Amino acid sequence: MGENHSEDKDQRPKRRIDKDNPYRLFAVGATSNEPHYFIQFKDGAGTEHCLEIEKPLYDLFDEYELDDLSYLNEVDNHYEHSELTEATLRKRAVVRPEDVEAVVLAQMERAQLHIAISRLPEIQRRRLTLYYYGELTHQQIADIEGCAREVVTKSIKKAIRNLKNFLD
Repeated sequence: MGENHSEDKDQRPKRRIDKDNPYRLFAVGATSNEPHYFIQFKDGAGTEHCLEIEKPLYDLFDEYELDDLSYLNEVDNHYEHSELTEATLRKRAVVRPEDVEAVVLAQMERAQLHIAISRLPEIQRRRLTLYYYGELTHQQIADIEGCAREVVTKSIKKAIRNLKNFLD
């Protein structure tokens, strides 16, 4: 393996190879009429060998190296390289679970809102409920109640002002 096969070596670009790749390919006289193809490797006992191989076998090893390089690039660019724990996954969650304090505060605010809505006059409460919870337009509510849209709009605005007063 100490031989230097530098004269007229193949012109393959230097490739990144897997650290566990047990061999090295090269060609001598690659541009001549009679190139010679070699594979260099260590056997299980650690003895270095350099064997001349046929062109089809060289091409297969070369293709394998390209496939291996493609796989290494895929791993680098697309696979997760950090440790996945429950904590890191929770941080990445699109919808993060609320903490207990936030849930309790939201429930308390909803309860106060429902109490405030129940204190509204019946017409305001009905129209506000149809608008926000029933998702009806002012015109649809006016059609149901047989009145003008402007009356419904005024009633809902007054209900919102009353709610703000109750909640402050």
